[in-house]
Amino acid sequence: METRISHAHATVMVVDDEAFFRKLLRDILQRAGYTVIAEAADGKAAVDAFSLHRPDITLIDIYMPEKNGMEATKEILSIDRSAKVVICSALGCDEDVEFSLQVGARAVIQKPFIESEVLDTIAQVLSGK
Repeated sequence: METRISHAHATVMVVDDEAFFRKLLRDILQRAGYTVIAEAADGKAAVDAFSLHRPDITLIDIYMPEKNGMEATKEILSIDRSAKVVICSALGCDEDVEFSLQVGARAVIQKPFIESEVLDTIAQVLSGK
């Protein structure tokens, strides 16, 4: 597995209403040397956790209770215009994914997660690509 030394100390917040997907992402990220500083199970908790922790990058599911990923992304970007948000989405959500990108999400990671794609996307977003 390729090491991503340049972003080894980057902090990440993982947001998904399903504990399985949060754990899967956390495991992928930690193996690659990222620090998961916060997790949330809904969009409202994500906005609160972002305000508190200010992660370098936020991975957020598009469909969640309380506040969906699109609404949470808008609120996070209203707190910090330079926030790096990546949407996590199942196939078949093209319209909502497009809207999320229009409001400021930097990229999309498709479910089911493929480790190399997750890590490549995060590295690209963190490097400003």
